[in-house]
Amino acid sequence: MSVQPLIDVVDLQTYYGASHILRGIDFEVRPGESVGLMGRNGMGKSTLLKSVMGLIKPRGGRVSIAGRTMTARAPHEIANLGVAYVPEGRGIFGNLSVSENLRVAARAGTRGQQDWTYDRVLETFPRLKERLKNGGQQLSGGEQQMLTIGRALMTNPDVLILDEATEGLAPLIAREIWRVCTLIREDGISSVIVDKSWRHVTQITDRSVILVKGQIAFSGTSAELRENPDLLTKHLGV
Repeated sequence: MSVQPLIDVVDLQTYYGASHILRGIDFEVRPGESVGLMGRNGMGKSTLLKSVMGLIKPRGGRVSIAGRTMTARAPHEIANLGVAYVPEGRGIFGNLSVSENLRVAARAGTRGQQDWTYDRVLETFPRLKERLKNGGQQLSGGEQQMLTIGRALMTNPDVLILDEATEGLAPLIAREIWRVCTLIREDGISSVIVDKSWRHVTQITDRSVILVKGQIAFSGTSAELRENPDLLTKHLGV
């Protein structure tokens, strides 16, 4: 018996005004699976994630979450089905402290799981432990990214979507983010990871998908992609 995908996107058609951005995308994430989503800037990666999360209303196709059709439903309804979203630009609450940012998100997961507690998040991100009383706006970019990921984990999600995981971060902080992505995978949480570093993405994911002009140009195992330099050069310019 096949395992039901946690995220199942079929023939997705998404527009910005008159601009046709996503052109018949099929995309899925299965339980425990980590998927890398790559492509040059402007190819539709963030649009796909926002369409999944209900932040953009597609004009065609279907988005199912855990077997329920949720196309264009409100973001909080999708989050309640176990999908946590770390957007590009982070979106922390600048007027709340680090501690408050974390605690406001705390809840059990869809199966009652409470693996990610406040204490565990602080153990995972020791830098945050040193900044508990600081406001969100007082943190560095790297600390904000840690806080956003920590806040997402406090919801005990089934799937974590991470858009531009390490963009603009210093190498030391980026390594910390990749370490946590590996930890999340080992914890059995499904993930979708968008980042420009194909080397890191393909090392920590099971499958990789490349978007080109709103269509899927490659979908296969991350090992296949790593071993295909012609594809990497053609679609990612590396």
